[in-house]
Amino acid sequence: MAVRLRLRKTGRKNQPSYKVVAADSRYPRDGRFLETVGTYNPRTTPAEIKFSEEKAIKWLKRGALPTDTVRSLLRKSGLWYKWYLMKKGLDEAAIAQKVAEWQAGQEGKIARDAARRERRKASKKAKKASGTAGGADAQQAPAANQPA
Repeated sequence: MAVRLRLRKTGRKNQPSYKVVAADSRYPRDGRFLETVGTYNPRTTPAEIKFSEEKAIKWLKRGALPTDTVRSLLRKSGLWYKWYLMKKGLDEAAIAQKVAEWQAGQEGKIARDAARRERRKASKKAKKASGTAGGADAQQAPAANQPA
């Protein structure tokens, strides 16, 4: 039995939300599954990703392979890094310290991205304001040059 960690679609039409489940790879996407491991809601900003850490690690230890999408969600949540450190054989204290450092780096990255977005927004506003004023002057100038 080949167990995969994959997404199971829930929610209404055009309003998807997903459960991350451990399921036999032979079962259909929304069919039978072994256990719910977490949830993923892509409709929120930022996307909401929740995992039961114990369940996810349990299934990874048992040899369950995540799909590409679930692997990316595990990376975003930090569980994939924790799993990597556990496979290297580090003790719990070292793992906790490295995961805390990783989370601090991620928070810094989010802050930098937000600042970058604000700078771009301000730059677009400035270009729009200068472009509009230049366009208005260009339109008024020919009218002034016409004889009365």
